[in-house]
Amino acid sequence: MFKHDVQLIKDLILRNLRSQGLETPLLQRRLLAAWPQVGGVIAQRYTTETFIQNQTMYVRLTSPALRADLSMRRSELVRRLNEQVGEQVIADIRFI
Repeated sequence: MFKHDVQLIKDLILRNLRSQGLETPLLQRRLLAAWPQVGGVIAQRYTTETFIQNQTMYVRLTSPALRADLSMRRSELVRRLNEQVGEQVIADIRFI
């Protein structure tokens, strides 16, 4: 009888991405793609740009009122975005 070292494909892919330095950019891309779902329809309508720099997500909004409203819910939005990705990708979110 043969003994096989069985590994999940998910684990092999993640190990390969880590070794090539691609895991973090992939997680950041997934987090940015989750913004419309987490921010909601209204936030999506007024969002013109999103990007991540130094574990901070920046969201450019065209509505000052929405910017103020979302700023008060920053910690909740950070938690929900990280939950969508399944890892701690960002530590803060800023609305500009």
